[in-house]
Amino acid sequence: MVVGIILGSSTAIALGLAVVLLIYLLIGADEPAMQREIPALWRNSMIFIGFTAISAMSFYAQVKQKQWASLALVALVLVLAALITFYWP
Repeated sequence: MVVGIILGSSTAIALGLAVVLLIYLLIGADEPAMQREIPALWRNSMIFIGFTAISAMSFYAQVKQKQWASLALVALVLVLAALITFYWP
């Protein structure tokens, strides 16, 4: 199931960003270079937490064969396209 792979990947990215953010918040008070990165880490963490939530919703809908599974899949594809557009160099 491709949606499961997307869910696992987005969860790993969101957790990785959240851990780095936590470390920067704990250590960043002493390092100006780290302080400058904190707003970007907050933004990216929130983006991927939201993407993970949408991925989880789509995965749940497919596994439980809900009526709204196709709508959730469309939402996942649209958000994934927005992420690609946002992060593409």
